[in-house]
Amino acid sequence: MTAQNARTRTVLDALPQRAPLHRRFMDLLEIGSVGAPVVAGDRVFTLERWGDLDQAVVVMRSAVDAGVAPRTLVDPHDAAADHAAAIDWFSPSPDGRLLAYGVSQAGSEHGTLRILDIEGGALLPDAIGPVRHPSVAWLPDASAFAYSRLPDPSSVPDGEEGYWEKVYWHVVGLPQEDDELLLGDGLDRTALPMAAISPDGRWLVLHVHLMPTRTDVIVLDRETGKHATVIEGEDEWTWGQVVGDRFYASTSVDAPRGRIVSAPVTQPQRDNWETVVAETTAVIDGFVVAGDSLLVATTEHAVSRLWRHARIGDGAGDGAGDGAAPREIALPEPGAVGGFDAEPGVERAFLAFTSFARPSALWRWTPDRGLEPWSNHPTPLEPTDYRVEQVFYPSSDGAAVPMFLVSAAATAPTPDTPTALTGYGGFAISSTPAFSPGIVTWCDAGGVFALAGIRGGAEYGEEWHRAGMLNRKQQVFDDFAAAANWLVDRGRTSPERLAIRGGSNGGLLVGATITQRPDLCRAAVCAVPLLDMLRYHRFLIGALWVPEYGDPDKADEFPALHAYSPYHHVVDGFDYPALLILTAESDSRVDPMHARKFAARVQAAAATGSGPTLLRVEERAGHGQGKPRWKQADELADSWAFVCWQLGVPCHAGDATRPSGGG
Repeated sequence: MTAQNARTRTVLDALPQRAPLHRRFMDLLEIGSVGAPVVAGDRVFTLERWGDLDQAVVVMRSAVDAGVAPRTLVDPHDAAADHAAAIDWFSPSPDGRLLAYGVSQAGSEHGTLRILDIEGGALLPDAIGPVRHPSVAWLPDASAFAYSRLPDPSSVPDGEEGYWEKVYWHVVGLPQEDDELLLGDGLDRTALPMAAISPDGRWLVLHVHLMPTRTDVIVLDRETGKHATVIEGEDEWTWGQVVGDRFYASTSVDAPRGRIVSAPVTQPQRDNWETVVAETTAVIDGFVVAGDSLLVATTEHAVSRLWRHARIGDGAGDGAGDGAAPREIALPEPGAVGGFDAEPGVERAFLAFTSFARPSALWRWTPDRGLEPWSNHPTPLEPTDYRVEQVFYPSSDGAAVPMFLVSAAATAPTPDTPTALTGYGGFAISSTPAFSPGIVTWCDAGGVFALAGIRGGAEYGEEWHRAGMLNRKQQVFDDFAAAANWLVDRGRTSPERLAIRGGSNGGLLVGATITQRPDLCRAAVCAVPLLDMLRYHRFLIGALWVPEYGDPDKADEFPALHAYSPYHHVVDGFDYPALLILTAESDSRVDPMHARKFAARVQAAAATGSGPTLLRVEERAGHGQGKPRWKQADELADSWAFVCWQLGVPCHAGDATRPSGGG
């Protein structure tokens, strides 16, 4: 690895584009960014980063008065000299008095649950671990909570770390050893159990998620100890909560694009569900109860929309509660709602919103004032300086696939236009608009950024997802190749001016594309990828993904995996595109072995006319989460300098001011 990194640094550090790109990315990463909000009483909590902060900090704001200065509650910078310690998650108590949170080192995402007394500023003695993004369900008085945690690594066999998660009940102030087990015995080792609780603390909703989509739901009455199984054993997603005497849930049951249902909390079983919001052509992403309103976030062609429905009270209705038609809440521009929350008893909600040229910011909704900005991080970018177009192209089977095309307003695409194409195509994750310093910098240099909503995602609901999973995974790669073909055939770029990029499952997409269609593009950036699909399930938490990809240990599932596994389809003597492979030592999701062995195989096999294959292995970093600003700038500069080099783009982006469109 030392030799590989040394070779990569020799090449990348010599590129004239790298230094100005790095300066530009450091500037753009100073723009403030706000994560998904959590509302507790008259306070709203977010993870935010701005200015010269290397890591995001937990910020608390008034939910009532925008004039009250925000307050930083947890700052992880002192936890590591290189600022590689990050806040992975947080959960305030309903009264806003206490804050549970977790910090992990080097991007590992494994940490310890700690509790902060917000007013006093001191940590409570409670220390619970190991945890990885636990769900925390607080009692109203903040005296106790349900949470999920992993077993002690010393108590499980080698290779089982990261599995066997369970839900416990913790009383604040007592040691972890006293916590009561609520759920976990008898569950599949890959199950991810999570907890939510009603505002009055009586009803505990337990979700048992098995990737990618199956979710079993149990409602526990803490007063009587009785539990009701809402749904179990079906390959459908259902996410529920209790408000008052009603159980509400969004679900894909009998609705591949989602619907919202309700039932009496004493009878929450599927047979008692009544539809509150019916399935439409839009995909339901989530909902919150806010007083008498039910706010529903949807996507249409991967673009977010937000709707206000009247909340149903007695289970009878026509999809709009009191019979009134739902009203749309106008969003700033085509973009994505990155998370939203509300206090169930108050008609007020908060959301994070982003678009390709708008960094994620916090907004507040109320019935009388509508949507109004609630964070105030200045940005030098103007969204109207960029053109966002959405096109629909035919795939190999004739299906229409959506694709965003982003460019500077002055750019007119031609066959000579440098273009970066990306996608994801897995786990029912939709490719939606989102701000990235890399995208705007690429567009400023005259490039076009293309984002394809290929199958495997949830752009059109669960049917779109399932059309690209298991033995249908090849369709994902065909959709992606069709996007590249469309761009070339329409005269918007050419193979010599096209780069592809993707990370994680999107790294698998890149690996499959260059081994199946090495003629498709000039360069490829493949980040934290899955590439050996015959052994992926034996490393780290790979077994969680068997329902998505299939089990290579089963004779009837092996052929489909072997047919596209990138590592097994590298051919000696082929001309491969220039390839930059990124991985990290502390990745707790995708083992770096995928990147290492694929890089070695391509380096050994590539013909003399192939582009270079570079492997970049980052120390004290993981799958991407929790990476400090300076590490983000380094990776962005390396990746985009590599693309600019291969596609012949100068990318003079050293100024703090934005270059004119067209570069």
